[in-house]
Amino acid sequence: MAGRVKRKMVAAQGAPNSDINVTPLVDVVLVLLIIFMVVTPLLEKEIVVQVPETDQQDQPDEVPTDQLTVEVDSHGDYLVQVGATRPMKVSETDLLDRIRGELGKRKKKADKVVFFLANDKAAYGKLVSALDITRKADPEVTMGVATEDLPPGAPAPGDELMPGSPGGATPTNAPPPAPTP
Repeated sequence: MAGRVKRKMVAAQGAPNSDINVTPLVDVVLVLLIIFMVVTPLLEKEIVVQVPETDQQDQPDEVPTDQLTVEVDSHGDYLVQVGATRPMKVSETDLLDRIRGELGKRKKKADKVVFFLANDKAAYGKLVSALDITRKADPEVTMGVATEDLPPGAPAPGDELMPGSPGGATPTNAPPPAPTP
């Protein structure tokens, strides 16, 4: 009976074991404990950093006398303001001559700065057109677009002021605050 295969039977050891093997969990927890014990003293060390002193910058409250501002209102009209003077309404054809005249008076490149204000309801194309006209007036001009709102109670550039009000600071129309340069 050489061709016969003997079969071995394995008897069941009992019911299946559903307990969790805790040995790997204990190993991982001990490794983490050792890592935290090594790293914790390093975290308590102070690193000395020398921070440079900062100077307090004064913000000018008044508009410089030679500041050039071009505003595009909600109707698409251009208003040109020099310093604290009243803004003057200018047509698109006269805008080039007006800006060229104002920038021509300035000899230094650092003085050739134009700020732009655009009403939220103004056409974007009008603002781009004003930027292009300014670049044609003087290629070395520095242009800036105002992005911050005016402080509460301050009249927006282009607001008509009521005659006879103290200091002329009460606007007749009350639009939402416009950005300032």
